[in-house]
Amino acid sequence: METQQFNYDNNIVRAFLYATIAFGIVGFLLGLTAALMLFYPELPEFLFGTDDTTIKSLASGNIQGLINTQGALGFGRIRMLHTSAVIFAFVCNSFFCGAYYSMQRLLKTRMYSDTLSWIHFWTWQIMIISVVITFLMGINTSKEYAEHEWPIDILITISWVVFGINMFGTIAKRRVRHLYVAIWFYMGTWLAVAMLHIFNNLEIPLSFTSWKSYSVYAGAKDALVQWWYGHNAVAFVLTTPVLGLMYYFLPKAADRPVFSYKLSIIHFWSLIFVYLWAGPHHLQYTALPAWAQAVGTGFSIMLIAPSWGGMLNGLLTLRGAWDKVRENPILKFFVVAVTCYGMATFEGPLLATKSLNKIGHYTDWVIGHVHIGALGWNGFMAFGIVYYLTPVMWRTEIWSKKLANWHFWLGTLGIIFYAVPMYISGFTQGLMWKQFNPDGTLVWKNWLDTVTAIIPYYKMRFLGGLFYLSGAILMVVNVIKTVRKGSFQKNVPAEAPALANIGTARKEGEGIHLWIERTPRIMAILALITVAIGGLVEIIPTLTLKQSVPTISAVKPYSPLELEGRDLYVREGCNACHSQMIRPFRDEIVRFEGKNGQYSKAGEFIYDRPFLWGSKRTGPDLQREGGRNPDSWHFKHMYNPRITSAGSIMPRFPWLIKNKLDKTKMVDKMKLMKNYFDVPYSKAEIDSANQWADNQAKGIVQRIYTESNDVKEQIEKDKTTKGPSFVPLEQREIVAMIAYLQRLGTDIKTTQIQTASAE
Repeated sequence: METQQFNYDNNIVRAFLYATIAFGIVGFLLGLTAALMLFYPELPEFLFGTDDTTIKSLASGNIQGLINTQGALGFGRIRMLHTSAVIFAFVCNSFFCGAYYSMQRLLKTRMYSDTLSWIHFWTWQIMIISVVITFLMGINTSKEYAEHEWPIDILITISWVVFGINMFGTIAKRRVRHLYVAIWFYMGTWLAVAMLHIFNNLEIPLSFTSWKSYSVYAGAKDALVQWWYGHNAVAFVLTTPVLGLMYYFLPKAADRPVFSYKLSIIHFWSLIFVYLWAGPHHLQYTALPAWAQAVGTGFSIMLIAPSWGGMLNGLLTLRGAWDKVRENPILKFFVVAVTCYGMATFEGPLLATKSLNKIGHYTDWVIGHVHIGALGWNGFMAFGIVYYLTPVMWRTEIWSKKLANWHFWLGTLGIIFYAVPMYISGFTQGLMWKQFNPDGTLVWKNWLDTVTAIIPYYKMRFLGGLFYLSGAILMVVNVIKTVRKGSFQKNVPAEAPALANIGTARKEGEGIHLWIERTPRIMAILALITVAIGGLVEIIPTLTLKQSVPTISAVKPYSPLELEGRDLYVREGCNACHSQMIRPFRDEIVRFEGKNGQYSKAGEFIYDRPFLWGSKRTGPDLQREGGRNPDSWHFKHMYNPRITSAGSIMPRFPWLIKNKLDKTKMVDKMKLMKNYFDVPYSKAEIDSANQWADNQAKGIVQRIYTESNDVKEQIEKDKTTKGPSFVPLEQREIVAMIAYLQRLGTDIKTTQIQTASAE
């Protein structure tokens, strides 16, 4: 057969390589900033200004600079920006970089379309920049790993579809009959992410000129869909694509074939099948139906087998090549990455068991667990790929192997100094929360006792982050020097015989998987069915059966002012630190509601779009916050948490007190809730929404003035000073926030719990 000549496209690989490195540094810096704010919450005041004389500031001695930031450096926003930067900017760009390089070589062809390659690249980078801008502005949905608002969701979809067309088009014009295992994982990743992203991000925009939208799911149903997505974002964004990269780059770097072809088959199919069932393990002991929790636990335990099968397949590929590991920093990164993958995928199923989940959930233990995967598995795989590709594409040796080794050891130290303190911190939190005195009272009644006890571990975690970032900066230096030393080749000449057309029918004596491997269409269909089964079984019954979320007659829709306050709560990312889910444990009921209190019921959340159960308790749970503290306490707590709670690590929110509440869309929000989600607002309530909100605001302000004369005096002083530009306290954002916080849990009374018929 005649040999055909063609060129591999290294230009697109280089673009994604640079994006990986740049956004990696950005993501690490954001993570370091968030870590610093957990023991130095005054950081924004130090940078922008403060009226607290005990805090040094780079700005002048007033708080206006902090107010002018409008919360751009608030912890809630920085935290979601960090997670999004690491997942979508760093890890995804590293996947695209490795995939565009490996696909061409594995399929012996150039990418299907250079134009599509560049459309994919630029739409993805534009999406990332859009995320940075919108998150800093407070435009988000609050749904973990899916905080992007609806226009950005659409942009992600477009970019992902373009990538899929380019990938499947490349597969269609390949010159290699059988698809290598890495391609299986790329295909499975594309199909699963497309499904997950679309179904989780179904939302109704307030208008097509507004960024604001509301999830089509509510409460417990939203929680199930979100963690079906959230868990599998970890699976199909942070795991399966990186496994595909492992199956290509680790054997190439070691110059050894993959240990076991049969194990690769078992690993792929079992992993993509089991993963989709395990999402509910993030919702143990919550208001989610018990059967879904049990299914999530069972399949999480099953995940150990395929995950460790893949880990062993990777490590055993190095049989006979361990001498190379001592000399080659690339292999060092890969070995630790695969080991961290094994550790994280063993620990995850353990945390899914109810025995450990009741201690670990909402604590820093989960944060340590996640970062073993993010820093070790994702980070080290990305670093190894960067070190592999840079010398190859620039046709030279790495500038400094010694510097690469320094990066490896600094990164490894960073992982250790990050994870170990978080484990200790998590164990401390989980156990302190549950301790009782012999008389039945909590040992640690004050939430701040558990916060101050773990501050030293937060400082150690910050040190680990510094180590990790320092190593990444060494990599940047090494890459720059290597690039300058070498000579880049955009188009790499290659040749291979054309692929003969032998049809898609299975041949006599042909193994079934060999047949599937050479028929990409069948493989894609089977992979889609495999990943869809778990979601169909868990989600459809929960969404369609009313019995799964029985209503509670006492639970009423939010008032217009409370609805505005809830949106402010979402804007500021408050659910990054506060949960709204009292689990059925004695300690939580006593701590958050009192001796005869109630744990959270699914029916309480039927008007919550999106749900705000949270995944971490840096501050206390707020599900029963209504009425626990006076309105004036909330006012002062938002202005400066350390006034009301000495030692608090909560950030300040003074802009809420200065900003005028925008009520121009309040009626539209109520109409959307009624028209699209059947929220039982009457026409009279909607027509009188502004008066309803004004009356509620006046009541809150009256109580604040009655409870705290100093606040009243300050507002009167502002009125005299500002004249016509003065905004009455009743019209400010803080009043809406207080309205929302004071509503939480007040529908549920210990003397009146009546569940309406589920029929």
